[in-house]
Amino acid sequence: MIEFFFDCSSPWTYLAFHNIQPLAAEFGEEIVWRPILVGGIFNTVNPSVYAQREAPVPLKAAYMLKDLGDWARSAGLKIKMPPSVFPVNSVKAMRGCIFLGKEYPKAMLPFARTVFEIYWGEDQDISQDAVLAELCKRVGVDAQAFFAGIGQQAIKDQLKANTDEVMKRGGFGSPTIFLDATDMYFGNDRLPLLREALARKKKAA
Repeated sequence: MIEFFFDCSSPWTYLAFHNIQPLAAEFGEEIVWRPILVGGIFNTVNPSVYAQREAPVPLKAAYMLKDLGDWARSAGLKIKMPPSVFPVNSVKAMRGCIFLGKEYPKAMLPFARTVFEIYWGEDQDISQDAVLAELCKRVGVDAQAFFAGIGQQAIKDQLKANTDEVMKRGGFGSPTIFLDATDMYFGNDRLPLLREALARKKKAA
């Protein structure tokens, strides 16, 4: 089993979200999607992210943009970095992933994919209700039910619980990936290592 802890506000998570699906399918592994709020992680265990944003290293920042562009090209994805609103408040979108996963499970994955596409590809602000309503329309979800759902205390609590859980298990950002509960991988660029782990697991079966 693969657990994928994710926040749609991260471009590297968009890449991993896209790339891990065919990888899991190749090895016959189920993916359990675990929405989180990465800002909560940064505030609690990884504040260095904020320090880097406030005082970036110019050469490193320039290379990061090239690196992201190379990965996006490899995956066939359109990623604008930085988008007009960055960082973005993704809490409603991530609560939406929780809500849809519980109430409309077939809609969760298309919704999450569209959140990534509309923010990173179309440069729309996913914190805005009008944008979220358009997201719902695109994936065939009733917007009124969606907004009522993400306002439920149980949905809010589950998002916080997921975020707390990934930190307790050693995570410090998004995406954090676990194979069989304990084998942790962080980031899109670790997927080749996950592939090797899956291959070892298959060989040992």
